[in-house]
Amino acid sequence: MTTASEYAAIPVPPIAAPAPRARRLSDYYELTKPRMNMLVVATTAVGYYMAARGLGDWALVLHTLLGTALTAASASVLNQYHEREYDALMDRTSDRPLPAGRIAPLEALAYGVLLGILGLVELTVFVNPLAAALAAITLGSYVFLYTPLKRYTTLCTIIGAVPGAIPPAIGVAAARGAITPEALALFGIIFFWQMPHFLAIATLYRDDYARGGFKMLPVIDPQLRMTGLQIVLWSLVLIPVSLLPYAFGSAGPIYFLAALVMGMIFTVFGLICAIKRGRAEARQLFLVSIVYLPFLLGSMMIDKI
Repeated sequence: MTTASEYAAIPVPPIAAPAPRARRLSDYYELTKPRMNMLVVATTAVGYYMAARGLGDWALVLHTLLGTALTAASASVLNQYHEREYDALMDRTSDRPLPAGRIAPLEALAYGVLLGILGLVELTVFVNPLAAALAAITLGSYVFLYTPLKRYTTLCTIIGAVPGAIPPAIGVAAARGAITPEALALFGIIFFWQMPHFLAIATLYRDDYARGGFKMLPVIDPQLRMTGLQIVLWSLVLIPVSLLPYAFGSAGPIYFLAALVMGMIFTVFGLICAIKRGRAEARQLFLVSIVYLPFLLGSMMIDKI
């Protein structure tokens, strides 16, 4: 029989103190992947700007960007809710709020659903039903198609590029109430840009993706031959697609020249990555892709002035 003194000697695990409020808020903010979703909001704004006549309605712009941001944040939270067990296996994601245990799964699920409802209501009530429908397609395809398919097929990257390319069309729909040639051109540019961009990321973190059980192309392509080939092919296709705004008359010769030159530079770095197939070249391509897109969209917007 255990005596009182023996009970006192038994070590008692410390009760975890609740996280400070600032840390909790930071974790909830981190769940929304703010850096990634800055791109979503930016491309939505570009779509609105390219489709708007004159200066546009600033209240409508704010409602469009807010609704899109909330919907994108919802997709990020629900994606992490679904992948929390796999994120715990990967070095770069193991300290995220869910796998680290700082946010409970049900909290994250409720948070993600709430953000999605708020975003879609914002777009439906204050923008228009078409913009809301496009946002709903973005959210649904990201959470229910791309997220689960990452563990089953390398085609997940192509599927994931679809919701990633829809936000500019949301901006166009907000400004015009329709899907116009500007929307199709911007969708194509973002779609094809994402492919070499994400293949470079997948190459950099392929060991992590392998540990998490994700079927990214570089994981099942150890020599990176197919990965390199796809990087080059997607980069080459991006060049004519990036010229569509000029062909549709929504951008002029300044943009045409900028898109052509930047597309050729992007392809050269893709070719270097495909030939050498090293981490250094993949990182280089990733950095070039980050520079490419804002310069391309910026030159498009400048050419409209």
